[in-house]
Amino acid sequence: MNNIIAIVGMAGSGKSLACNFFEEKGYKNVYFGGVIYDKMHENNIEITPDSQKEFRENLRKKYGMGVVAMLLLDKIAELYKNNNVVLDGLYSWDEYKILKDKFPQLKLISIIADKDIRYKRIASRKDRPFSTDDIIKRDISEIENSAKGGPIAYADFYILNNKGLDEYKIQLIDVITKIEKGSD
Repeated sequence: MNNIIAIVGMAGSGKSLACNFFEEKGYKNVYFGGVIYDKMHENNIEITPDSQKEFRENLRKKYGMGVVAMLLLDKIAELYKNNNVVLDGLYSWDEYKILKDKFPQLKLISIIADKDIRYKRIASRKDRPFSTDDIIKRDISEIENSAKGGPIAYADFYILNNKGLDEYKIQLIDVITKIEKGSD
């Protein structure tokens, strides 16, 4: 049976690095944020941090907190037939419940990093850099408006990404080994 993994964490925690790691191991990546970008392009909306936040929140108000998972279910199911799958950027508790109902074997990995470390990482990004004030607003918005805390708190595995890339990769190897052996 194939594996299906969802990655959750706050901005700057290292979600993309984790997803890249799983892709290198042969997992197919489904990027949740891509749905938002696609829908914004369809509606001719310029993508900025503010427009993305507004669009994402309005989409969820209109269709429910699990809308992104619902929009991706067919794609995920198709990939999962023949591949291991990593879900990049799960946001809400409702998304998690929808996915867990459809894929009971889903494993949730929460990537954690101290705020100061995350904020420095985000400020130094070449693409999508944020100021400290902007990332604080985003953090609060994701917790209050996206119900992101639930999946972070309920994860099957936790990885603390504070000590550098080598230590992070060791933890990722440990988690993928446990998942592929079928143990928690």
